[in-house]
Amino acid sequence: MINWIRTAVVNWLMHRKPLPDAPLSDFERIRHEIKACDVLLIEGRSRASEVIKLVTQSSWSHAALYIGRLHDIENPQLRERVARHYPGTADTQLIIESELGMGTVVRALTEYKHEHIRICRPRGLAYNDSQKAINYAIGRLGTTYDVRQIFDLARFLFPWAIMPRRWRSSLFSAHPGKSTQTVCSTMIAEAFGSIQFPILPLVKRVDADRVQLFLRNPKLCTPNHFDYSPYFDIIKYPFLDFQLHADQRLLPWQGSARLSAEEKGMYMNSNVEMKTLHDDVQ
Repeated sequence: MINWIRTAVVNWLMHRKPLPDAPLSDFERIRHEIKACDVLLIEGRSRASEVIKLVTQSSWSHAALYIGRLHDIENPQLRERVARHYPGTADTQLIIESELGMGTVVRALTEYKHEHIRICRPRGLAYNDSQKAINYAIGRLGTTYDVRQIFDLARFLFPWAIMPRRWRSSLFSAHPGKSTQTVCSTMIAEAFGSIQFPILPLVKRVDADRVQLFLRNPKLCTPNHFDYSPYFDIIKYPFLDFQLHADQRLLPWQGSARLSAEEKGMYMNSNVEMKTLHDDVQ
C-alpha cells in the first residue's frame, strides 16, 4: 500500500507542462561546447520543479553532471559500470543525475534537448580532479532518491495555513537523509566535495586580515547554488544568440505571426505599436 501511494505521488509530482512554443536554448551549441564535469542546470516543467523553484527563488529546479562519452572515462571498471547502466552507443554524450522516481541514473544528454538549460563550469578545475569527481558520481549510480523529499514536495503544494505544523515541509532543512539516499544537487555537491572543490562555502572572518572557508553540507545544496557560486563560470547559449545580431535591426521583428490575448499584454505586435510608443515618449 505504501509503495502504491509513493508511486502515485511521484507520478503526480512528475507531471509536466507542455514545452514552450519557441526553444529557449541552442542545444546544438551546448552539446558541442559542454565539457566533462560541467554542471547542467535545467529549468524543469513538472509540479515538483515548480515547488523547488518557489522554495529556492530560482529558475532552476534540477542539476545534472556531464561525464562525456563512454571512452572519456579513464577507469575501466567505472567505464564498465556506466555501460551496464546505459546500454547505448559508445559515442553518446552522457549525464549522471538523481531524479525523483528514478534515483541516480546515467542518461543521454539529449534527454534535455528541448529544455531551458544552462552550463555551470567549475573554474580552474584540473583534469585529474574532474575525473575524480566524475568517478564519485559514477559510484553513486543506483542510489535511490530520498523518499522523504518526495512527500515534502507534495506537502508544499497544499495551502500552508491549513496544514498542521508537524506536516509542514522539511524540504532543504538541515536534517540529513540516509546515506543510501540522495537528491539531484546533493549527489553533485558530494562529487565536488570529494575533491575539496567549493560551491557556496561559508566564509568566516578569523581576524582583520584572514578568513576561513567551510564546505557547505551537501545535503543543503540546491541547483541555484551552482548559478550563484563564484567558483563556476556561467555559460549561456540562448536560442537567439544576440552576439551574432549586434545590430538590433537585423533581428526578426518583422513577420506575419500574431500574439495571443495573453501575450498582447506583455509584447508589442507591430511597427505601428512601436511608432506609437516612440511618439508617446517624444
